[in-house]
Amino acid sequence: MKKPHNRSWLGLLAAILFTTGCSTATQSQDTPPGDVVLKVGDQKGGAKAVLTAAGLLNDFPYKIEWATFTSGPPLLEAASAGAIDLGGVGNTPPIFAAAANARIAAVGASKGQVEADAILVPENSPLRAVTDLKGKNIAVAKGSSAHGQVLLTLREAGLTTKDVTLNFLQPADAYGAFTQGKVDAWAVWDPYTAQAQQEAKARVLTTGEGKSNGYGFQVAGRKALDDKGKNPAIKEYLIRYYKAQKWADTHREEWAKAWAAETGLKYEVALAAVNRNGDQNVKIDDTLLKSQQELADAFTEDKTLPGKVDFAKFVDTRFQGDLS
Repeated sequence: MKKPHNRSWLGLLAAILFTTGCSTATQSQDTPPGDVVLKVGDQKGGAKAVLTAAGLLNDFPYKIEWATFTSGPPLLEAASAGAIDLGGVGNTPPIFAAAANARIAAVGASKGQVEADAILVPENSPLRAVTDLKGKNIAVAKGSSAHGQVLLTLREAGLTTKDVTLNFLQPADAYGAFTQGKVDAWAVWDPYTAQAQQEAKARVLTTGEGKSNGYGFQVAGRKALDDKGKNPAIKEYLIRYYKAQKWADTHREEWAKAWAAETGLKYEVALAAVNRNGDQNVKIDDTLLKSQQELADAFTEDKTLPGKVDFAKFVDTRFQGDLS
């Protein structure tokens, strides 16, 4: 993720404020809960959907304003700019945001299966091994968890990102390019993996197993973290979000139905995605930090990022004691 120009930041900020009706005013420490507005970045079928399905928004004591993003990197740009307070992303977006010196911090973490983090090829593709990707075009969302998986997958095969052509496309555009034969492969996550398998007969060339660490993060903007009036709202949101993850893992068919209704996906696609996932809350500990630092260093060594990123500097553990 390139460090945005000021015009890009201002344009994004204006767009988010317009679409969400957010106020940039800071809440005071004494702001009553009913007056606190928590601005949450989300992806289609993400946090709002699972919290709603689990019934954990019904009595939420704070007002939430939702803003929808296509992937993690633009969500974190908005958090850094103060346009949203927090949101969920995969393992790679915080690293790219940290490289851009964004004003963000990971405040919660989860870990899930990586079987659905796949590099897909068309059903009749001649590509059979990762080494066959040399010289080929791969669609991927820049700075996304899939970007990290591509890097690690290529490294394991003795290749770098310079040995392939990365076509930086958001999932919806990548799906079109993939089905129209404009790219040779597509690196993506569920539910897009399940959708491509079932509807486009895509074949899995390789998955993230043994390569991707499977971490996901709730990331807050520094402006929100510095706002003492919003800290109780952020804490309550995190507690409920991770409870919703547990609910989804133990109510898979119910969650798949809700997910399908929210996203417009076929129920069979949603169920396939749900059955091979199940992210659960984990502590932000030394093991996590080491794994994330190794991923960050891999991007630096690949010269995708301009310098070393100290991931630990972009972590805030103030809410850890309240999460389980």
